[in-house]
Amino acid sequence: MRHWNVYLSGEIHTDWRQEIEAGAEAAGLNVSFSSPNTNHADSDDCGVAIMGAEDKKFWHDHKGAKLNAIRTRTLIEEADLVIVRFGDKYKQWNAAFDAGFAAASGTPLVVMHGDDHQHALKEVDAAALAVIETPAQAVQILSYVINGDMPKG
Repeated sequence: MRHWNVYLSGEIHTDWRQEIEAGAEAAGLNVSFSSPNTNHADSDDCGVAIMGAEDKKFWHDHKGAKLNAIRTRTLIEEADLVIVRFGDKYKQWNAAFDAGFAAASGTPLVVMHGDDHQHALKEVDAAALAVIETPAQAVQILSYVINGDMPKG
């Protein structure tokens, strides 16, 4: 049986990743998950912690973004599927970039968001193979594409 690698990108303020992981485990899916560093402070400060302090915030952020890109790009390129969640808090520009990178890399993309983001994300949605609203739908997609299982209900 094929093992699937799924990259979970997007907002870090809710437990949506854990919901998908628990649902996939409950369904017995042969899948492993990866994600960006979801510790906001570590993600922001990794560059200066490793390569030295910066006087200007731009260069502080620049160093961190480049280090995070090593992880993000590698894991997206290795993924069989990328799921990107856009949440209600903040603007997730990095998530939009991850979605674009996945699409440009030819990695299948699923986008998750509520109706309130529909217009703003229309181009991102157009690049996706599925647009969903809930982690449960993500689990159903995984169950279908991995095992061919239709939702019960």
